[in-house]
Amino acid sequence: MNKDIIEGKWSQIKGQIREQWGKLTDDDVDVAEGNADYLAGKIQERYGLARDKVKEQIRAFERSI
Repeated sequence: MNKDIIEGKWSQIKGQIREQWGKLTDDDVDVAEGNADYLAGKIQERYGLARDKVKEQIRAFERSI
């Protein structure tokens, strides 16, 4: 799944993101609006993970949807 598809289906996957990363607030998810880099930064901030680990989790999430 590429960036354009994620942006296009953003409203459909917001709930799935909140299920996967429950520490993100609704505002975090709303502001991200399909921006994977912003989302990665927020996940990194909330969970204290390294950037490469977050990118790995996002790729796994993309494959699952």
